[in-house]
Amino acid sequence: MEAERVELLSAVEDQYGGVVVNVENHEPMDPKFFSSILEASMYNWRQQGKKGVWLKLPILHSNLVDSAVKAGFRYHHAEADYLMLVRWIPDTPDTFPANASHRVGIGAFVFNSEKEMLVVQERNGVFGGTGVWKMPTGVVNEGEDFCEAAVREVREETGIETKFVEVLAFRQSHKSFFEKSDLFFVCMLQPLSFDIQIQASEIEAAKWMPIEDYAAQPFVQGNENFDFVEKICSSKLDGNYTGFSNVCSCTSSGKKSYLYFSNRDASLLLASKKEQA
Repeated sequence: MEAERVELLSAVEDQYGGVVVNVENHEPMDPKFFSSILEASMYNWRQQGKKGVWLKLPILHSNLVDSAVKAGFRYHHAEADYLMLVRWIPDTPDTFPANASHRVGIGAFVFNSEKEMLVVQERNGVFGGTGVWKMPTGVVNEGEDFCEAAVREVREETGIETKFVEVLAFRQSHKSFFEKSDLFFVCMLQPLSFDIQIQASEIEAAKWMPIEDYAAQPFVQGNENFDFVEKICSSKLDGNYTGFSNVCSCTSSGKKSYLYFSNRDASLLLASKKEQA
C-alpha cells in the first residue's frame, strides 16, 4: 500500500543554511491545518540539517500567528502588510541577524548670499508652540538617500528648491523612536529659489534669518547640540570648516550608492579618478 503523502510548506533555501517560507495562499487558512503542516515541515527541515526558518505571514494570515508562536517561533519584524517570525532549529547559538536598529533623520542648513539661514517654526511635536526658530528637519524614507531627503524636506516644508552641497556633521543617539537608535545628519544645501511657501499642516512660519539672530535664541544657547551645530555652520560660512561631499557610484549589483568624503581634497581625488578612467 502506498504511504500517505504529508503536505509540507513551500520554502526557499537562503544563503546561510536556512529556509524562507512565504505563506502566499490567497484564502484564509485553518490554524489547525497550518499547525499540522508546520510541524511536519519542521521535522523535515530538522532532518535536512537546516538552521534558521524565516516565516513570512501576510496580514491576511494573521490568524496563524498563535500557531507559529506555539511551534516555537518568535517575532523578528513587521511591516504594514506582513509579520516575519523566526525559529532557530539546532542546539547552537541563534545567529539570526537583528532587525533594523536605526532611524535616519536630517537637518538642513540652507543659507543665502546675505548669510541668512532658512528657519521654521513647527506646529507640532517637541517644538510646537514654543516659538523656537530651527532649521528644517525630517526623517529619511525607506530607500531614499539622505542627501535627497534633505532636499525633499526643505521643499515640502518651505517650498524652497535646493541643491545638496555637503554633510557638515552627524549625531548618533539611542533609545529614541520606538527604542531604536537614531542617526541625524546636518546637511548644507544651496538654495535655487528664495520665495517661501510654507507647508501649513506642519509649519507655523518660515523665514530667512541672520545666523547671528538664530544663534542668539535662548534655546540654542542653552542646548549644547544646537549651539555646537550653529558654531559649525558659522565656521563653514567663514571658510574655516570642511564637510563631506558625495560622489554617486554604482555597487557591484548595479544599485546607486553615494560615497561621502572630505571636501578639502575632493578636486584632487576627482581628477585622479578621471585620469584612471
